Amino acid sequence: MAKHSAGILLFRRTQYGPEVFLVHPGGPFWAKKDAWTIPKGEYEPGEEPLAAARREFHEETGSPVHGPFIPLDVIHQPSGKEVIAWAAEGDFDPATLVSNTCFVEWPPRTGRQLEVPEVDRGAWFPIAIAQKKIFRGQEFFLDRLLAALR
Repeated sequence: MAKHSAGILLFRRTQYGPEVFLVHPGGPFWAKKDAWTIPKGEYEPGEEPLAAARREFHEETGSPVHGPFIPLDVIHQPSGKEVIAWAAEGDFDPATLVSNTCFVEWPPRTGRQLEVPEVDRGAWFPIAIAQKKIFRGQEFFLDRLLAALR
């Protein structure tokens, strides 16, 4: 059964065009990879996806996010995970990011559990740069945001 995640794509308007806030996954697997994602997380059947997206944003950044929210639709990532997202205009200082933690098995297949931050940092990117850094499949959310801002 496919996993379902919900997330928020925070954006701000600058004199050079919109920028989006992305986070970098924590842990040793991602440590040397330049791979970024929207703040998001899994939700349970029956849970309201937007409420889950707001919760996950707060858990991964330490900051609440406020609407209005722009629906960006649903994607299916190559892993099979279904991700639904909304955009919200706001600002956030990446230096204040405080993420919750999770346990991962590291090294793989050793049974050893390592506690790591879910995300280890966040940053603002112009859309053109974000399109190159964001997880494959999530570029769709950037396109939808640009269309909504036109």
